[in-house]
Amino acid sequence: MTARTAAQRPAPKTAVPEPEKPASPSVDRALTVLETLVGAEEGLTLTALAKATSIPLATCASIVYTLEQRGYATRRVVGRSHFWRPTLRLYDLAAPLIRREDLSEVAQPQLRELADALRMPAHVGVLDGASVVYVAKAATPGFIQFDTYPGKVSPFNLTALGKAIAAYLPDAELEPLLDHLVQGTGPKARKATARGVRTQLAKVRQLGYAVEDEEETAEIACVAAAFFDSEGAVAGSIGVTGFARELGGRKLVSATELVVRQAKEISAKLGF
Repeated sequence: MTARTAAQRPAPKTAVPEPEKPASPSVDRALTVLETLVGAEEGLTLTALAKATSIPLATCASIVYTLEQRGYATRRVVGRSHFWRPTLRLYDLAAPLIRREDLSEVAQPQLRELADALRMPAHVGVLDGASVVYVAKAATPGFIQFDTYPGKVSPFNLTALGKAIAAYLPDAELEPLLDHLVQGTGPKARKATARGVRTQLAKVRQLGYAVEDEEETAEIACVAAAFFDSEGAVAGSIGVTGFARELGGRKLVSATELVVRQAKEISAKLGF
């Protein structure tokens, strides 16, 4: 038997990668249906939707009926045909994420000005359930750095950022939060009661800003003020964090004035 020459040898087969299979086919189908509805210029019938997504008709029907029950799809009946469209419930789902991303950009000049003027780290926070989430920060140079960062989550009733926001919530939105109060461990922590928090929030509205003085952590204090969106609803808060000994007397007065001013600047940017 003679050996084949290079020209005679069959070309090596190129491995064709198999398409990655979704971890959950049912979720994948539901998202495909939703994305197809969003991308369609007009409402789609079940038959058209099944054809566009390559999903069996019965499965497609189950998905859109579920989307309808959850408020993400609606249908218009014309004769015997049902035309399906997505609803703005999707916007409600994404709005908090969009708002957080926008705020980190919108508030940067105000954060920087606060941090530079007071030589303290400045933050923007938004409310997520009974917690305040730090979504942006302007740091200050120096060896000592506070344990605050974008993404940090703290109980709303133990932070100036959280109290500044909660003070302007409608009662229907505030009431559920009062069932999730957290007791502070700082030396000046007050007993976490719904009545006590309501009293604090009333004072915040009266003053126009919130103060947290060694309630969550010893030696740490914060000052924050709320800002509002174009419809007048509270959208978040901006504040500074420093050592309690540095946020007292005249320094506290100047800090609150600057914080309130910057909060108003952000409100104006948001159309309030």
